[in-house]
Amino acid sequence: MLTLTLLGLLVLLALGVSAPFIRPDRLALRLVHGGVGGVALALGIAAAIRLVAGGEVSELDLPLGLPWMGTHFRLDDLACFFMAAINLAAALVMVFADGYAARQPEPTRALAPLPIFLAACNLVLLANDAFVFLLAWEMMSIASWLLVLANHREDESRHAAYVYLAMASLSVLLLLLAFGALAGIDGDYRFAALREATERPPMATLAVVLAMLGAGAKAGLVPLHVWLPLAHPAAPSHVSALLSGVMVKIALYGLARFLFDLVGAPAWWWGVVLVVAGAASALIGILYALMQRDLKRVLAYSTIENVGVITFALGLSLCFRASELFDLSALALAGALAHALNHALFKSLMFCGAGVILEATHLRDLERMGGLVRRMPYASLFMLMGSLAASSLPPLNGFVSEWLIFQTVFASSALHDNLPRLIVPLMGAVLALSAALAAVAFVRAFGLAFLGRPRSVEAERAVEPGGTMMTGLALLAGGCLLLGVFPVVTLSLAESAAHGVIGVSLPAGAVGWIVLAPLGSGGAAYAGFIVFLALLGLAVGTRPLLARLWAERRRRAAAWDCGFPDASPSTQYTASSFSQPLRRVFGTAFFRARETVDMPAPGDARPARLEIRLIDPAWDWGVEPIRRAVEAATLRLNATQFLSIRRYLSLMFGALVTLLLIVAATQQ
Repeated sequence: MLTLTLLGLLVLLALGVSAPFIRPDRLALRLVHGGVGGVALALGIAAAIRLVAGGEVSELDLPLGLPWMGTHFRLDDLACFFMAAINLAAALVMVFADGYAARQPEPTRALAPLPIFLAACNLVLLANDAFVFLLAWEMMSIASWLLVLANHREDESRHAAYVYLAMASLSVLLLLLAFGALAGIDGDYRFAALREATERPPMATLAVVLAMLGAGAKAGLVPLHVWLPLAHPAAPSHVSALLSGVMVKIALYGLARFLFDLVGAPAWWWGVVLVVAGAASALIGILYALMQRDLKRVLAYSTIENVGVITFALGLSLCFRASELFDLSALALAGALAHALNHALFKSLMFCGAGVILEATHLRDLERMGGLVRRMPYASLFMLMGSLAASSLPPLNGFVSEWLIFQTVFASSALHDNLPRLIVPLMGAVLALSAALAAVAFVRAFGLAFLGRPRSVEAERAVEPGGTMMTGLALLAGGCLLLGVFPVVTLSLAESAAHGVIGVSLPAGAVGWIVLAPLGSGGAAYAGFIVFLALLGLAVGTRPLLARLWAERRRRAAAWDCGFPDASPSTQYTASSFSQPLRRVFGTAFFRARETVDMPAPGDARPARLEIRLIDPAWDWGVEPIRRAVEAATLRLNATQFLSIRRYLSLMFGALVTLLLIVAATQQ
């Protein structure tokens, strides 16, 4: 399978190279999107079958790349799971992209980087040495930067692409240093050699910290998240779906590969750091989402929240593994992997749904939407399903994986070390608060966009697009429902991957077609299919039952209008008013929220104004000071290009002496 996978990646690269030369544009769109979707579907299905069938680990070495090392590829259970997750999500997004991209002003702008991006993502999964890993990681970053820059005529897109490129460069630099710290002076960057090089605890600890920062920057963990709410909204909607559903999963794979495979037995504090970082990212991400008016920014911040949930579960798995509770470690890792797959589907659905709204109304501002359920009934149904999944409500797939993660939180009293045993329940409470706020955020987003009355002419005149755009939404929504009703599909894949990493399976009978009991017969259980039937029965049977029991009491009347008949749509709740209570509770602490009310005096015809100011502390206190310092240093270093030859030679001699001293010191 490894050889066939590499051939599939060559097909993707060939599509990317040939895309600019295919004419006409519609043919290019069909060939590239169809080709990418077909290859992604084949890779996803093949990876899932291999994972369930329990295939052997396969390796392939080629005499390419660095002369003294070659190029090494490996396909194991962990790589197979992420390959199945990202490729199945990408294949469904490509169905939507075929119709969406054709409606854009420059439909082929993102066509060439798209297959290269997906090929690079898969190549990261296959890498078996640091050179291939970093090369594929950088290729993924450059291709995704070009995708973010697709709408390059807009200032927002150019700024987002610039910030993203800076953070992507920081990510690859930190990972490069992490691999260097792990390899040491031996310079053997094969993963097999790195696994054996963990006999130097200080260097391994440094490598772990650098890997957490490097992968965290790519995944969007707080406080390294500043690029994500800029890049995801600025990109075309199908690109946003790929960035959220595919690329951040590759970052989480890199984190899992490093911590669970390359550095050997974990220390308990590695898990604690990830648990705290994940819970903080989940809470801050969803609070930011609650404050946004831009629908795509709401979804981008929700991605930060879900990345936090997955990181929390990875950290919890490390804590259990450090305490040699391998069955609970496997369960937590399976929950993290399951949520990665579920998030890839429902967040792709939500971003594609936002693209449908944008195409129908040319709006992203929730304050100007409303009433779209009448104009776009099918899109509203699919977005409702995505909102339920993102809110972790049954019977959709988002509930299953978060419920599984909370089962491991409840078992954290079995941890051996006191500090993790204290911190994990506290952070679990933060995670529960985040889950509740996620439901509020998506009630707000869906209600303001689809319910009520139209708040603008664009919303009132919206026309639901058809074709492959709606087909893509239907397939993604169907996937979310299927994996929620039958979670055994997801958990069978996740269990196989967790077994390949931890070496322990879940308890017998934990994963079944009807009942899911992750802790065995003595723990909690969930039956997704039964819950689905119960909810379906309530939905179908309640109205006829009430009509039969109280037929004589039924009457029809106008909805309560607050005492103002024929009120203007502007009197409805707005996005800002909906989030005002939470903004006043949390906003001053997390965002330094400030509200300024300009209320004119009696007799003054000026309209009243409410101005809300939020800041991102990570940007204002972290990124912006660094940007100023780099700019100042650049201006000072700019003078070095005007030195004389004698001074240039002196600088080169000084640099050579410094490097020789460093080498001499490291060899002693």
